[in-house]
Amino acid sequence: MAMKSLSFLAVLSLLALTLPLAIASDPSQLQDFCVSANTSANGVFVNGKFCKDPKLVTADDFFFSGLQTARPITSPVGSTVTAVNVNNLLGLNTLGISLVRIDYAVNGQNPPHTHPRATEILVVEQGTLLVGFVTSNPDNRLFSKVLNEGDVFVFPEGLIHFQANIGKAPAVAFAALSSQNPGVITIANTVFGANPAINPTILAKAFQLNPRVVMDLQTKFKK
Repeated sequence: MAMKSLSFLAVLSLLALTLPLAIASDPSQLQDFCVSANTSANGVFVNGKFCKDPKLVTADDFFFSGLQTARPITSPVGSTVTAVNVNNLLGLNTLGISLVRIDYAVNGQNPPHTHPRATEILVVEQGTLLVGFVTSNPDNRLFSKVLNEGDVFVFPEGLIHFQANIGKAPAVAFAALSSQNPGVITIANTVFGANPAINPTILAKAFQLNPRVVMDLQTKFKK
């Protein structure tokens, strides 16, 4: 009897150790799909979205068209990102994946940014890009590479990364991300364009800049 009790306690201890690991990853799906719905009518709330009644799902819920078309570039950094995620392709809900097309003008860039919920894998379709990411503190090590057509590069989840067109013609890349809604934090926009603004004295000390320079940057990034 004592041996049986001891074995039972050992099993409980093992479960206590492994349970946190078991609930730390995404659960497996219990249905084929969960197409996002814009209304709660006859829906179930899953992963931030209501699920459409499976009987009302059509092929169009899994379809997006037009990524073959170049996008106009009007941003000051010289790039346009066209995202295909759960917000415009409803069938992606709960599937843990999304896609972007990035158009770069000559000398354009996709400036330093991070995706808090996704790893990104990028392939160059046209042009030449300088890409890279930086590891976390304290090393802050830069991994950088020049990519040509057909080349692939991976940016690990959460790390700051960038792409810059160093060729003599416009460039195009496509990237897949390991989240239905990976999010994006563009460093300059977030720091200097915060609303309300971060105290310039704090940013001046953090970036070792004159407060007037910080205030000028905040004016440039103000929404």
